Amino acid sequence: MNEMAELVERHCTKGVVFTPIPRLVLSRSDCATELTPTFYYPLFCVLAQGRKRLFLGDEEFFYDSDHYLIASLDVPVCGQVVVPPTLGVTLALEPAVLAALLLELPPDVVDASASTAVTVNHLEDDLREPLVRLLRLLDRPQEIPFMAPLIEREILFRLLLGPRGAVLRQMALPDSPLALVSQAITRIRKNFHEKMRMEELAQAVGMSSTSFHRHFRAVTAMSPLQYQKQLRLQEARRLLLSREADVGHVGFQVGYESASQFSREYRRLFGAPPSRDAAQVRRELARA
Repeated sequence: MNEMAELVERHCTKGVVFTPIPRLVLSRSDCATELTPTFYYPLFCVLAQGRKRLFLGDEEFFYDSDHYLIASLDVPVCGQVVVPPTLGVTLALEPAVLAALLLELPPDVVDASASTAVTVNHLEDDLREPLVRLLRLLDRPQEIPFMAPLIEREILFRLLLGPRGAVLRQMALPDSPLALVSQAITRIRKNFHEKMRMEELAQAVGMSSTSFHRHFRAVTAMSPLQYQKQLRLQEARRLLLSREADVGHVGFQVGYESASQFSREYRRLFGAPPSRDAAQVRRELARA
């Protein structure tokens, strides 16, 4: 991992860096952090250094330089740096790329067994080695258009055949429970500020109400309504940080009819009332 850490440190001096390699993002944090709500998209993540803690609903995960993390859906999580500094390597996962690769795999490794939206597993050398080769391309940018797609396929191949490959295979299979839940999540994210009947949402993605709720909670560790609430509150926080705004108006914008309910649920998630939390985050950003 020493070479991986050196490459990340050289190309990411602070915060988050979107690299010239498609879908590859580097991140760095030099200090421990409090649990902070954030959003994960489908990704494969390795820490070249440090340790992080993550909550999906009530489920707790830890990962470090010996473990990789996979997120298979757009999910709201709470995360924190527990052992700094952290040097992260994240590769976004594209269902279309995975589907194309699945066509070349033997049928007996393609299944749709259930799995949660976030998984952590031991990082083996046969996965670590191509990841290092991908990072080396940052020092040879002229090779990126030719070599990056080949190395990415190798990484995805290793993941598909690995112990957590089932969750990635579900991403690429259009009729799997994970894919159907993903369709529902897309609808919720698009209309999170509106009142939604979950029975109608289940019908729209071709599932019974009972099956939909069971699979949704199984993969996201929360109910569809809890998921929608997380989206509303995270969008409210983004609005409050981006400009000076009336708290009641922001709550109404994201779908709350009651200002007191909005403030109460905001405080429960972020640890402080909306105005105080936004002011505190602005001060911390100004000092960074």
